[in-house]
Amino acid sequence: MKDIISALTMKELEQITYRALQESFSQVMAQTLQEIDEAIASERDKQRFYLKDKRTLKFESVFGQVELKRNYYQDKETGKYVYLLDQYLAFDGTKGMSPVVQDLAIELAVTGVSYRQAGKAMEKLLGYPVISHEGIRQQLLNTEVVPEESVPLEQDVVFVEVDGLYTKSQEKKKKGKEIKIASVHQGWEMNGKRAKLIEKRHFIHEGNLPFWEEFEQYLMATYEYDPTRHHLVINGDGAKWITSCRDHFQHNATFVIDRFHVARDVQRLFRGHSRYRSIRKKLASYDWEGFMVELNSAVGTLENEKKEERLEELIAQLSQYPEALGDYREKLKERGIDTTGFRPMGSAEGTMSVFARRLKNGRSWSDKGLDKFIDIMVALKDNLEIKTLQGILEQTQELIQESKEEKPPKHFVEKLKESAAEATRNNLGYLKQAIGKPITDALKGLRGI
Repeated sequence: MKDIISALTMKELEQITYRALQESFSQVMAQTLQEIDEAIASERDKQRFYLKDKRTLKFESVFGQVELKRNYYQDKETGKYVYLLDQYLAFDGTKGMSPVVQDLAIELAVTGVSYRQAGKAMEKLLGYPVISHEGIRQQLLNTEVVPEESVPLEQDVVFVEVDGLYTKSQEKKKKGKEIKIASVHQGWEMNGKRAKLIEKRHFIHEGNLPFWEEFEQYLMATYEYDPTRHHLVINGDGAKWITSCRDHFQHNATFVIDRFHVARDVQRLFRGHSRYRSIRKKLASYDWEGFMVELNSAVGTLENEKKEERLEELIAQLSQYPEALGDYREKLKERGIDTTGFRPMGSAEGTMSVFARRLKNGRSWSDKGLDKFIDIMVALKDNLEIKTLQGILEQTQELIQESKEEKPPKHFVEKLKESAAEATRNNLGYLKQAIGKPITDALKGLRGI
């Protein structure tokens, strides 16, 4: 007994037990599927579906590989051959993996670091190589995002955060492209001291129309947006394609220069400078006139020529729209809009950092792969419906929530529990012994699994 325990670590015991349970539950899954297939066979329309033979179904699941024989029919009405089991369960057995494994692979690939890391993560999680990184990529390329119905707007103000993200191309001698992204929300709701954006959605510019023209079409399709009624508050940096929103929307939009970028430029130019503190105060208090005076007064006082050039560029840029440095809430009040609960803009940088972590870091993309990946990434963030080869992708959190709300029939659960207990007992030698039997035999048995 002492020799066996000294040769077995807690980690090994946990891994061995997990593998044994995987094998047991794999058997339960195969047995359950066979019983369902038999029930379908006995209750089918025998005049229509002719039972031809049985064929092997083999697929990867969260339990490990599941293998069984299932019935193969000819549909006399259409002449086609079908697996009624697959149809009843909304499952394509020819794809070689369960819907849960497929959904997990896609979700890990999009929210994680890379396709390759997603494959490795699944191998570590499930204990065996389930799907290759190329297999995951192909699964993702065969998805389709289902457009959602129009989202109602609860108030007359819509908030928009805009920024761009440069990505590399896989094709030699071909330039990468800038992904133009807008996040849209309807304001903030407080949860204690934390603020949550209401009905946040993401727009990716992919068409041939100018950004703001395509974006307005997106607003009309996604929200119950009325350009004669709703007012946009748009936050972004000084890129020309962003500031052109003033010409496109005119009096229907208020442009706000992104304060993160301005504060960063001020820090790079003036840190350690005698005027740094006063310049920061003017910016923080939304005193845009005083801020511009401070910048102009600082010309010629910096330590090197490059900083002087950058300061002059910053002044020239901000001079085109100095009012964009002010507090947008004051401007809305002048228009008679109630700004209660409105907060400072500035979530664009946070949004871009999420996309940048997955799309940049030395990665290069094909046009098709990049467009599809971003579509799925946005769909996951916005909780949109995603069609896959196995049906509809269900995110992990949704699966957890739905399991709490919708319980399967009680008799099915009880039968599954009995099958699991029987299969487990047959695979774990210790459970077959009388109570009080030393665990030595069980450990020996587990060693051989």
